Amino acid sequence: SSSSRDEALRDKRARILSRGLPKQKPIEGVKQVVVLASGKGGVGKSTTAVNIALALAANDSTKEVGLLDADIYGPSIPKMMNLKGNPELTPKNLMRPLKNYGIACMSMGFLIEETAPVVWRGLMVMSAVEKLLRQVDWGQLDYLVIDMPPGTGDVQLSVSQNIPIAGAVIISTPQDVALLDAHKGAEMFRKVHVPVLGLVQNMSVFQCPKCKHETHIFGADGVRDLAKALGLDVLGDIPLHVNIRETCDSGQPVVISQPQSDA
Repeated sequence: SSSSRDEALRDKRARILSRGLPKQKPIEGVKQVVVLASGKGGVGKSTTAVNIALALAANDSTKEVGLLDADIYGPSIPKMMNLKGNPELTPKNLMRPLKNYGIACMSMGFLIEETAPVVWRGLMVMSAVEKLLRQVDWGQLDYLVIDMPPGTGDVQLSVSQNIPIAGAVIISTPQDVALLDAHKGAEMFRKVHVPVLGLVQNMSVFQCPKCKHETHIFGADGVRDLAKALGLDVLGDIPLHVNIRETCDSGQPVVISQPQSDA
């Protein structure tokens, strides 16, 4: 029948495509990898990644958590985690992550000057990502949270295809232009067989600090509608709050500095 022929053709195509893919190899010492992605830049993905890593550690003090900044062009984890300096090398020539708040962190930002731009072509970026994945002595981690760069390009594919990933979390604001890219991000992970754990709606509502009136600056429930369309869970709503921005800018993320706050 035509349906069985189509199925055989799809299987054959999948086999041919999979030949060129690298074999997935776990990161030594790391049990679970969770990637944070957005599709679009500027939606608070790094802020969310930092606070998720800190929350995982705060939720269970027996768990060891690491944070990898895979954004080569715009690394922001060093500032948000209040870390500076160059990683030391182990006798095996592996980089030792820098630590703060009990979280082991690695970022391109530790290897270049703070204001120096990374003016690299794709191959150099891929080489840097490979080094950040494979040439770091993570010790023994229960969770490694990876802050992905925006988009659905080389870095996202390389990370997804080179290491086993327990799941991806998609961050988006409720506005339509952000949701378009978040949808693409979710579809990309499905294509490379990475389970999407759910979506986070960031900057969901602004509450006036004086009169307490709530305004949906970026629209209301856009991420909830997208999650319903994709058959995914909404993991939470994060308000647009000055404390979240100020605490990350000062290197004291809100989960650590204000754990009892609404944010």
